Amino acid sequence: MLRTGLYVPLITPFTAAGELAPDALEALAHAVLADGATGLVALGTTAEAAALTPEERGTVIEICASACAEFGAPLIAGAGTNTTAASIEQLAGLDPRIGAALTVVPYYTRPSEDGVVEHFRLLAAAASVPLIVYNIPYRTGRTLSAETLGRIARIPNIAGFKHSTGGIDETTIAFLADLPSDVSVLAGDDLFTAPLLALGASGAILACANIAASPYADLITAWHAGSIEHARQLGHRLVPLTRALFAEPNPTVLKAVLAAEGRIPSPHVRLPLLPARPESTATALACVDRLRLLPRG
Repeated sequence: MLRTGLYVPLITPFTAAGELAPDALEALAHAVLADGATGLVALGTTAEAAALTPEERGTVIEICASACAEFGAPLIAGAGTNTTAASIEQLAGLDPRIGAALTVVPYYTRPSEDGVVEHFRLLAAAASVPLIVYNIPYRTGRTLSAETLGRIARIPNIAGFKHSTGGIDETTIAFLADLPSDVSVLAGDDLFTAPLLALGASGAILACANIAASPYADLITAWHAGSIEHARQLGHRLVPLTRALFAEPNPTVLKAVLAAEGRIPSPHVRLPLLPARPESTATALACVDRLRLLPRG
């Protein structure tokens, strides 16, 4: 099952008192889908999922599932930990409206590459939905070779990868060159979206699309349509915004910009994250303004 297009990993908006702001989340979900996103990702890293209570997680899924149903869009949800048994338990408890699970490479414990393969083999066999492997070695501490990524890609019920390796390296090129036809790669590093699309990624999961879903959706569409020069120019135009939104730990600047625009009630993030500095917010807002002034097409 191929998953193409733009998927937006939604932030979780909070009030100034730190409580979940469900109305703001609903509005944001509708806005990004109306702006061209293919689907949503709930409870990802950008959502501060680890800092949410079980009740809050349930509310987030309910809101996102309802929005996706209204737009006829797929919903992906983050599920999985650094242990296999707990990951299987989380997958078993997924809401039936979730179409795929985004499951991270086991973090912190740093298993062998064979251990990672076996982890995903068991998860894929137990899951009732397809899995998208979240490969993000600078968060997990576990780098995977192209050979290992290829072995995982050939496990039944592995639908794709969110590929977030922090660059375009030899492993990425070799992995994409030998990717099974029924498995998709979604760019997960916003800054490297354009080159990954050029190498064959079918879409992207991009935090920056919380702010500007339309141009990121256009970027993916342009690559698939063969509008190479337009895609290249659009990718270059998005670089300043992408850099500005990741100037501090994600999603702090994202939330500061959304709050400044009045789209969420506050820039609140939960510890150990701290709010973005005013200068980072100002730089990102200036980038947003410049992007909106640029002609489309």
